[in-house]
Amino acid sequence: MKKEEINLKEKIKSVAKEFLEKSKDKEIQIISHFDTDGIAAAAIMVSALKKLDRKFSLKIVKSLEEQFIYDLPNKLTLFLDLASGSLNHLKESKLEEIFIIDHHEIISEIPEKIRIINSELHDKQKISASCLTYLFCKELNESNKEFAKLGILGMIGDMLEKEIDKLNNGILEDGEIKRKRGLLIYPSTRPINRALEFSSSPYIPNVTGNIKGVLELLREVELAPKDGRYKSIVELNSEEMEKLVTGIMLRNPKAKNKEIIGDIFLIKLFNKLEDARELSAKINACSRFGESSIALQLCLEIPSAKKRAETIHAKYKQELISGLNYASNAEKILGNKFVIINAKNHVKDTMIGTIASILSNSSLYEEGTIIITMAYYENKVKISSRIVGRNGRNAREILNSVIEKIGGEVGGHKNAAGCIISQKKEKEFLDFLKKNLELETIKI
Repeated sequence: MKKEEINLKEKIKSVAKEFLEKSKDKEIQIISHFDTDGIAAAAIMVSALKKLDRKFSLKIVKSLEEQFIYDLPNKLTLFLDLASGSLNHLKESKLEEIFIIDHHEIISEIPEKIRIINSELHDKQKISASCLTYLFCKELNESNKEFAKLGILGMIGDMLEKEIDKLNNGILEDGEIKRKRGLLIYPSTRPINRALEFSSSPYIPNVTGNIKGVLELLREVELAPKDGRYKSIVELNSEEMEKLVTGIMLRNPKAKNKEIIGDIFLIKLFNKLEDARELSAKINACSRFGESSIALQLCLEIPSAKKRAETIHAKYKQELISGLNYASNAEKILGNKFVIINAKNHVKDTMIGTIASILSNSSLYEEGTIIITMAYYENKVKISSRIVGRNGRNAREILNSVIEKIGGEVGGHKNAAGCIISQKKEKEFLDFLKKNLELETIKI
């Protein structure tokens, strides 16, 4: 795989120019990922194409499987937040004009028929697919600046806010995002008792999902309700904030202050300032409940979607807490710096990645541990892996080394990756995986 010689901004400019030319009289089929980053990217793209009066169709998918690619009609195709791991399948497909905007790792040669914008090809810059899509759409038409906030929403959804560089900073300015320092428990704009009860990032032992534990913590730190209502995080004064942080740290001794204090991003949606992490959680909840259209409508600020998204999110939070409780008590396969949790039918496949992410940010496991979660859907197994902290093995490479032997689909990054296998291959997958993880441990 050759490294791109031109810089990322120039690449976006040249691909956008080519896209404008090629899409003039053609229908465009957009395929986007179903998480917040993919939904935000899709919302930016459809809004930009409407302005250009282009014909398009949109499919939101949770993964890009081989057969799905081969079944696509031969139209100008635009992939958002996926496809970098499927270049070989795309090469063999009947598709002739392919554009990709993505930020996931590339492990094979880029076929000639593909035009790709991927930050991995440009010094592995940390930027979300939605931010790349925004920069691309701004090249199509300067007036698309109004969608900058959606780029930032996708960035937060992919937890890239700690990687903000010059490019992302420019998008923050375009989107008129309010940024303030505070405790990283969301939603920062809702009463603190509710935020703590459903806090999954950070996960607080004996507090998350435990209203009794929440009230006990608030009593200890002397935070009482006024007129029956607790303050929100953004309403706390510095002394109250300090007490609350101390109370959380005592319950989560492995947590570092810098992990639970950080930037809170407030985005204006439906003419109201909202915590971007809460918006992201709502979008994710809709998609994971099979309601991607509601998630998209929420990003497009269609009023009827707001209430529906809130109802879905409330259900999702309950299921997530129940999934976390299952994962905490389930029998695990443990080894040196790895843990495998096979939830089978006990947790939704669309939630298993979120649970892996929460556990990897929970301070329950030491830095460098690889957490692998598994869940069934149809006749397949969805597998998600996360690395605790920033230093450790390459999750994508480990999964890929197993998938190469047994077959399946794999994608993702060094610290967060996933794959899909047939249920018939479950035992074989686990045997190879354990062997590979133990070999990796010896290498370290």
